Amino acid sequence: MPDTPDTLETIISRCADVVRGVDAESRMDLMRSIRNGRKVFIYGSGRSGLVGQLFAIRLVQLGYDVHFVGEMTTPIIGKDDLTILISNTGRTSSVVQTAVIARRIGSRVICLTGNMDSELARNSDSVVFLNIPDDPDMGRVAPLGTIFEDSAHLFFECLVRDLMDTDGATEEEMRNRHAIWV
Repeated sequence: MPDTPDTLETIISRCADVVRGVDAESRMDLMRSIRNGRKVFIYGSGRSGLVGQLFAIRLVQLGYDVHFVGEMTTPIIGKDDLTILISNTGRTSSVVQTAVIARRIGSRVICLTGNMDSELARNSDSVVFLNIPDDPDMGRVAPLGTIFEDSAHLFFECLVRDLMDTDGATEEEMRNRHAIWV
């Protein structure tokens, strides 16, 4: 059984490789789309959804009009909005269905997935591909999509830094939009 430092190093190393491997053009397309969309809608199911919620919070802190699909207060997706969908397999039915509906409405759909040959990728305008190498032994160290979810979170955090630079946003401005009631 590996000890915690070994496990940590393995996870960090794998995730760093995945994030470094993201195509620069798809990253830039996502940044442009966030900056140009009227509203940004984010959705994923399960742990991918939790990663999406973390990213949504960061975008709100940057001053964007962001909503998480499925919440009671989320408005309807509209034409010229951006919908960001997250699914490792690209087969999660609720995520794929959201892509189909959002595109029919006229929203730009960008997915973050570990499967380029998936129904989600085919129903998206653009794909941010997280290339997770197939390693049967990895499940013992990082089970059930851990590398995808952790890589997605790190990718989004790096994107936030890029958006901060592009928008000229400061941490002070973000702090002023932070939802803390103290």
